[in-house]
Amino acid sequence: MTKLPDLTWTRSRDFRAAPFSATPVRPSEWTALAHALSAGHFTLLSLWAEEGAACMALHDADARRVAVARVDAATGAFPSVGVHHAPAQRLERAAADLFGLTPEGAADARPWLDHGRWGIRHPLGGASPDAAQPPYAFLPVEGDSLHQVPVGPVHAGIIEPGHFRFTAQGETVVRLEERLGYTHKGIDRLMRGASLARGAELAGRTSGDSTVAYSVAFAQAVEAALSVAVPRRAFALRGLMAELERLANHLGDIGGICNDAAFAMMLAQTGILRENVLRAAHAAFGHRFMRDRVVPGGVAVDLDAEGEAVIKALIADIRDRFPSLVELYDTTASLMDRTVGTGHVAPDLARRFGAGGYVGRASGRDFDTRRDLRYAPYDMLRLEVPVRHECDVNARVWIRIREVEHCCSLITQMLNALPTGPVLTEVAPVGEPRAGLGLVEGFRGDILAWLALDAEGRINRCHMRDPSWFQWPLLEAAIEGNIIADFPLCNKSFNCSYSGHDL
Repeated sequence: MTKLPDLTWTRSRDFRAAPFSATPVRPSEWTALAHALSAGHFTLLSLWAEEGAACMALHDADARRVAVARVDAATGAFPSVGVHHAPAQRLERAAADLFGLTPEGAADARPWLDHGRWGIRHPLGGASPDAAQPPYAFLPVEGDSLHQVPVGPVHAGIIEPGHFRFTAQGETVVRLEERLGYTHKGIDRLMRGASLARGAELAGRTSGDSTVAYSVAFAQAVEAALSVAVPRRAFALRGLMAELERLANHLGDIGGICNDAAFAMMLAQTGILRENVLRAAHAAFGHRFMRDRVVPGGVAVDLDAEGEAVIKALIADIRDRFPSLVELYDTTASLMDRTVGTGHVAPDLARRFGAGGYVGRASGRDFDTRRDLRYAPYDMLRLEVPVRHECDVNARVWIRIREVEHCCSLITQMLNALPTGPVLTEVAPVGEPRAGLGLVEGFRGDILAWLALDAEGRINRCHMRDPSWFQWPLLEAAIEGNIIADFPLCNKSFNCSYSGHDL
C-alpha cells in the first residue's frame, strides 16, 4: 500500500484560531488514506467536493487533531473512498449529484440528493439541463416468504419527509433501505458568493432544531479563516445558548420516545419542561430557538440580569421536577419492555461510522467534541461525557437523561463565571483568500463547517456536515431483526435530521 501522505495535522485550539489549509495529495495517497480509514486508524469527519477537487476531513482520535486532504479531480473523477470505507458512500453520491464528479470504483453510483426534480443537473459544477432519470433502484433482496412495505416520504404527524423501504419476513425486518433528499434546499449553492452575514443566516437554517450549533460552527470557521479574536463573554453566551438548545431537544426526545412506546404522559410532562426552556430562551435572548443570535465575531445580543434570573429559575425548576420523571421512566415495566434490547447498534459499527452524540455514546463510542476537540467556553468547565454499552433504545434514552442533568450543571457553571465585557468583534476581509474549519457538539453529535473565502471576504465554498450523515445508515442496521412496529421507536431514539442531512 502507498505510504500515507504527510498531512497538515492541527490540534483543536489551533484550527479554530487560524486559517486552515487542506493538504494536496496524489490519487494513490488519497486511496491510502481510504485504507487507513477502513483499518480504523482515523475517523472520517466528512467528504465533499469543490470545483475540480474532492476533500475529506480526518480525525486522529489518539492525538486529538484533524486534517483535510484534497485530491485533484480536474478530469471529473477521483478515487472512491466509499469502496473501502462505507461511511463515505452517501457523501460521495451527494458530491456526484452536486458537482458531477465521479468517485471511480464506487460500490454505489446511484444518485442520492438529486431526485430528478431540480430542473438542472450538477448545480455546483457547471450546471446542465436536467435529463429524465430512471426510477430509483432499491437494492434487491432474495429469500423465501419476503414482502416489502414502503413507508413515506409523507408521514402521519408533523415530521419531515423520508422514504423507508422495509423488506420483512412476517413481521421481522430483514432489511431497511432509506431514500432521503426530499428536504434539499440548495444550501451549498446559496452559500456560493454570499456575504458572511448571509452565510450566517443560511447556516442557522440548515437544521432548525440545531440553529445555535450550526451558527457556532459557521462562526468558528469564519473566525479561524480571518483570525478573529472573539470576546470571552461572547464565548460564554454561545455556550449558554448551545446548552439551552441541547436541553430543549433532549427533553423533547425523551418524551417522544416514550410516546412511541404508548406512554403519552411522559411526553406531556417533558413537553412542559421543553416549553419552559424555549420560553426562557426567548426571555433571555429574544428568540425561542435563539436563531440569528450567534454571528461571526461573537453574538448579536447580550444577556442582562433579568435574563440570568430567568435561566437560573429554569434550571432550579428542571432539577426539582426531572428526577421524578426519570424514576417514572425507569420503573414503568411497559416502557422497559419496549426499549430494552430494541434497536441494537453494535459498538464496532458505531466506531466505524464515527457516530456522534447519543447514538455513538449509547454504543460505547466515548467521543464528545466539547471535550476531545475542545473549544471555548468548554475548555474552562467541568465536563462529563456519559457513555453506555447496552447499544439499544434504552441506552439512547439514558444518555439523554444524563445529558439533561449535565446541561443543568454546565449552564450553572457558566452563569456563575460569566465574564463581563463586549460581546462582538468586527469581522473584516483580509485581502487574500482564506479557509477555516469549525467543529462543534450539537445535541445530535458533532457538526462540521468547512469554509473557503475569497479576497473580499465572500464565500467561495461552504460545506456543512450534520451528524445524521453517519447516523442514518446505522438506523438501517438497528432495525434489522426487530418487528416493523418497533421502527417508530428506533427512529425516534435516533431522531436524525432530514433537513440537516439533505442540505
